Amino acid sequence: MKSTKSSVAEFRAALQTESTKYAITLTDSALDRLAKYYELLNAWNARLHLVAPSSPKVFATRHVLESLLLVNYLPEDPRVADIGSGAGLPIIPCLIVRPDISAVLIEASKKKAIFLREALNATAVSSTSVIAERFENTEPPEVDFVISRALERFEQMLPQLISWAPRPVTLLLYGGEGLGRKITEIGLPATKTLIPNSEKRYLFVVTNP
Repeated sequence: MKSTKSSVAEFRAALQTESTKYAITLTDSALDRLAKYYELLNAWNARLHLVAPSSPKVFATRHVLESLLLVNYLPEDPRVADIGSGAGLPIIPCLIVRPDISAVLIEASKKKAIFLREALNATAVSSTSVIAERFENTEPPEVDFVISRALERFEQMLPQLISWAPRPVTLLLYGGEGLGRKITEIGLPATKTLIPNSEKRYLFVVTNP
């Protein structure tokens, strides 16, 4: 990805034209801050490999708008833990659009944690903290939701994530059919929603009573 005025303009235009497919409404302020996040991620990506290279439109839809699907599942003033935050997806776009969210970002990579702090500062996001540690080595925070989009070895780590999560809690998890089978195997109540523009990727809503 290239951090140029044209790519940022293309990214912003894609957000505007595609957002209705994801039932998302974006203000001018949110668009400005999402564009700032995109620019910053481009600047860091060559060093940290935060996301796979993609066009501005693909990043807008596959990464940002998919992340923003979560806001439709969060009530007012939710407390959220994002596990394996990496590039800040899904939590940073959600924090930009929903300033009422308070969040803990847990990321095992120290270098990626530095990027996360920089991105949060650059996009003027508050009510957050970043923990540079593996989730299983931390105390579960007091939250209402645990979210994850790109946890390493996701299917293998899912039982540990569920065991670690505070209770009661709702888990909002992105994944494919393999993750769905793992959730079914564990036996927790769950629903799934097909992600727009996708054939086999879902947002799973898992209840951990």
